[in-house]
Amino acid sequence: MTGKTHILGGLAASLALANVTNYEPVLLVGAGVVGALIPDICHGGSTIGRTLPVISKVINMLFGHRSFTHSLLFLLLIGFLLKSFVANESLGTGLLIGMVSHIVLDMATKNGVKLFFPFKVRIRFPLTTRTGGAVESVVFAALSLLSVYFGYGAIEYYL
Repeated sequence: MTGKTHILGGLAASLALANVTNYEPVLLVGAGVVGALIPDICHGGSTIGRTLPVISKVINMLFGHRSFTHSLLFLLLIGFLLKSFVANESLGTGLLIGMVSHIVLDMATKNGVKLFFPFKVRIRFPLTTRTGGAVESVVFAALSLLSVYFGYGAIEYYL
């Protein structure tokens, strides 16, 4: 999936979570969008990879693309670090929900992800698409509609 689809996925997922939890919605959603970009640190051409090129290059050399940073092990490690060093639960939860949305969206691509890294097996959904293809445009549109729907619910928090 492209960066814009991942951003929208993080937005929709964090807005949905904001509707069913008591987390602070602005922090949750902002962190969800940022979190949706984090797993692609392993790809130098990604938004976060271009922002942090040295880190991106090192991670890519060590692990490759869609492996460690797209795994349950990575989520557990980041979750532990967030729980240990970030006092605000809205922020930590938002980052994690965004990362999960990223991984789920990449499971819908032909290459899938190494969800159980360090095992080499790639996990993907039975129906997949190409990154940037027509099906991704449909996914983008659906995520847009979900963001509006869940966004309306999150706004009620302030009313």
